[in-house]
Order: sequence, then structure tokens, then C-alpha cells
Amino acid sequence: MTSPYPSPGPRKDPGMPDYDVIIIGGGAAGLMCAAEAGKRGRSVLLLECNEKIGEKIRISGGGRCNFTNLNADDGNYISRNPHFCKSALARYRTSDFIGLVEKHKIKYHEKTLGQFFCDESSQQIIAMLLAECGEAGVRMQLGCEVGGVKREDDFIVSTSVGAFASRSLVVATGGLSVPQLGATNFAFNLARQFGLNVIKLRPGLVPLTFHSSDMKFFSSLAGVSMDAAVGFDDVSFREKVLFTHRGLSGPAILQISSYWREGASIVLDVLPETDILQVLLENHQSTKELGTLLDQHLPRRFALQWCEKVGGSKPVNRFSRTEFKVLAEGLHRWKISPAGTEGFGKAEVTVGGVDTDELSSKTMEAKRVPGLYFVGECVDVTGWLGGYNFQWAWSSGWVAGQYV
Repeated sequence: MTSPYPSPGPRKDPGMPDYDVIIIGGGAAGLMCAAEAGKRGRSVLLLECNEKIGEKIRISGGGRCNFTNLNADDGNYISRNPHFCKSALARYRTSDFIGLVEKHKIKYHEKTLGQFFCDESSQQIIAMLLAECGEAGVRMQLGCEVGGVKREDDFIVSTSVGAFASRSLVVATGGLSVPQLGATNFAFNLARQFGLNVIKLRPGLVPLTFHSSDMKFFSSLAGVSMDAAVGFDDVSFREKVLFTHRGLSGPAILQISSYWREGASIVLDVLPETDILQVLLENHQSTKELGTLLDQHLPRRFALQWCEKVGGSKPVNRFSRTEFKVLAEGLHRWKISPAGTEGFGKAEVTVGGVDTDELSSKTMEAKRVPGLYFVGECVDVTGWLGGYNFQWAWSSGWVAGQYV
């Protein structure tokens, strides 16, 4: 097949290995892109700094890989341009990836909220992607550190195992989350090197931490989990909230953390199914202690601690209607001002990244640098918890694979 890019000119090292496509990063997006490019007859080299492929896939979903979500569409993603992801998600859908999983006879199941998991192991997804790459003739170089990239007629990639050249270069190195698996600033530094804008980076899907002044109240609640609705601005999530020794975690907190901004408050409704004011009014003549009444609707430790927070427990019939309203408002609209987050070390994703205004939504190619592509987490597209980020990796990788 004829390459759309010019043939490479003379090089100082005429023996330098030459490829149609070099992909930096052997995660979800990089593997998908490699397989698709190889299927089109492109010569593909995938470079991975780790000794093993797909390490973030391996640890995901408790080792069972929450590989996609039934509900994935543009409304489940955060980006400065919320429309950017529409094209890729429409052209490679959840059903397409599920079809690939079924082709490889991997058993899977759907859990709550449209989440899909392997029945057995996330290693099956990695094996599937490796098989697809193998069939497509993709060459892989593991344990390969990339030192730098320059553009001559081709892209010249210098690495710990030598230099390679390619007509197209795909950056699929992810963001800053999970640094223990090798996450670095590589994609963002490379984008800036080529004059591309990068949206400010911050940790997403990450636990929130308390101020020291709040620790006395929260420390005794460590380990308590409850169903709650958690909101920030006009966004709200209804899932479990978990109290920890450092702050708040659980699915609802991880979700809202991607939207939360430092210095702002989040709002918790710890009784989203119960009108607690009505319950209090119906029991206005009761001699039950407030804590006893509340622990019929809330975890006992939380109910007792809440009573301490509002001045101690006493019989319900000793509260006024005004006090009932204050109590109810507190439980349904509890404002908490987090001190911060637990950072990229505990974050599942990176919010921000290569500015989508710099990229074609159709191809993932940099508009001002022909042949340079960015896919996956390093792009300013961040999904919700629940398989959405994997679907973005599959979709963006697949799209780039059609054009490199």
C-alpha cells in the first residue's frame, strides 16, 4: 500500500530500522492502534518501557478488567471540548469491542450501571490484544526507554536500544496516573516540543482528603460505607461513599473528584432515598434517642457520630420542628470542603492533557504536525469510572489505526 508521506531522505545512519508507524506505549490505546494499523498492511513497531505489555489493563477492575460500559457516549466524558470524543466513540462502539471479546471466546458479565468485566482475568484482554497484534505483524520492543523524538523527513525516535524511523508516530503513553507502573510526562513534553497546547493536568477518579480540623469527626468513621448522592456544581453521582483515615473514597467520591476544584465544597445527601424530615416529624412524640432513630436509616457509627456533631443525642420529643429542619438539611445537603486529593499515586486517570483543539477528531492526528497522533489518556478526554476510559482508549486507538 502506498504511504501518504514522502519517502525518507538520506540519514546519517542509512541502516536505521524504518517503519510506516511507530507507536510509543503498549497500553490499551497503543495496542488497539497497533493491531488496526498492522491490519492495513502498515509496518508497525510498538515501543513499551515496561518489560510487560498492558500493565494498567492487568490491574484494572480488581484483576478482571472493567473493559467497557454499555452506556458510553460523549455525556460520560470530561473535556474542554465535550464534543471532541463523539466521532471516535460513534465509529468504534462498545458493541464493537464486545464483538472482539466474543471473537476470542472470552467469557464476560455485565455488572451494575452497564459495566462489563471478564469472568476470569484481565490477562485475557491482554492476550487478546497481543493475538490481534501478532496476526497483524506488529513488532514489539519491550523494556525500551524512549530518549527523544525529532522530525526530519520522518520521525526519528531515539531509545535505549537504538534509533528507529517512521512516517507516522503515535503517542499512547497515558497520563500521570499510577506512576508505579511507569507513568511519566512524556506525552505532554512531546506535545509541547512540537508546539501543541496542553490543558492543565490534575488527578481524576481519586480519593479526597480532609483538613486536619475535620479529622476528629471523621477519624472514628474509617471503614464506614453508605449509599449517598454526591454533588459538585450541577453534577451528581449516586453510589457508595467510603470513609477512610485520610478522607473520603468509594465510587461516588471518585466520580465527583474528576469535577471537583481545589478550595470548593462538595455536597452529600446521605439519605437519597429517605425524606428524613418527614421521618422526624412522624416520630415527634417518640421518646427514642435521636441516634436510635437515625441508625434505622444510616450506619450506626455514622448515626451516633452525627448526633455528636449536632450537639449530642437526646429523645426525639425534645427537638423542635426548627431543629428537625436543620437536622434534615444537614443530612440531605451536607457540605464538605476537602483539603485536596491523594494525588496521581492513587488516581485512576489524568484530567486534562493534549488540547483537543490541536487534534483532528476524525483521525487523532495533530493538525499542525502531519503524521503525529495522540490517543488514549494523554488526550484531554477523561471518562467516568466504570469502563468509560477503556472505551475511549479502544475508540481513539482504533480511529488512529485507520489513518496512520
